Amino acid sequence: MKRFGSVGFVFLSLFLSPPLVAIEITDDLGVTSSFAIPPQRVISLLPSLTETVCVLKQCQKLVGVDRYSNWPASIKSLPIVGGGLDPNIEAIAMLKPDVVLVGKSSRATDRLRSLGIKVLTFDVKDYRSTQLAITKIALILGLPDKEAELIWQNIISQVSLITASLPKNSQGMRVYFEVSNTPFGAGESSFIGETLSRLKVTNIIPSSLGPFPKLNPEFIVRENPNLIMLGYTANENLSARPGWNKIQAVSQQRICSFSPEEIDVLSRPSPRIPEAAQIMANCLIAQTSK
Repeated sequence: MKRFGSVGFVFLSLFLSPPLVAIEITDDLGVTSSFAIPPQRVISLLPSLTETVCVLKQCQKLVGVDRYSNWPASIKSLPIVGGGLDPNIEAIAMLKPDVVLVGKSSRATDRLRSLGIKVLTFDVKDYRSTQLAITKIALILGLPDKEAELIWQNIISQVSLITASLPKNSQGMRVYFEVSNTPFGAGESSFIGETLSRLKVTNIIPSSLGPFPKLNPEFIVRENPNLIMLGYTANENLSARPGWNKIQAVSQQRICSFSPEEIDVLSRPSPRIPEAAQIMANCLIAQTSK
């Protein structure tokens, strides 16, 4: 019987091993990138994407983040490479990332690609795009197919449980969620609006006006919400706005303001959607008990 030497066994093993299959991913700009192996050095330039990487238990692969990424606490020791709109290209290049995750509005994509750095762009704006971002990021990080699906199912289940915990008299409340005092509001088609709908309250801003429309203050007075949520740091007396003292939410002081940490959660379409839902639910419970 012919015997193989150690070199022969290595050759045979390589010959019989299945070839490595590249990971291909098409981002939200339609650009397809290929990875021979899952990226080990990741930079995120959007807080919601940073949070997605960490919810997938891959925080250890992050080597840099944008200045607004602040969750979980473990990332606070990472190098900060500027903002999503104004990243420090030199600092990013020095960290030698295998991939950079950016939001659609980032102006750094072309510059990074010109340096040979792979970039994946995500347009994360609602529940569906959040789910897709989780799925795609799980894919490029080499996680099992069902990992992202289980995470998303858990997110939706948690929101459903929060809804079930609300008092009956919160259902159908007419809510106005103000994102800035310009005023801009969160419409039904926004991720904030989607959460309000799942909590079974009525958003006074219809989807026909867009996700975050600038509003005529008279529109808000006319719609007369029962409850106002302020998604920004506000020190303003709403009753001082012309005609707003007639709004039920203002006259009855059914107004919820939030801490900076809570505002971060509320303003990001990320896997922390259940936490955002709980913050809104706490507001509803407090205001319906008055």
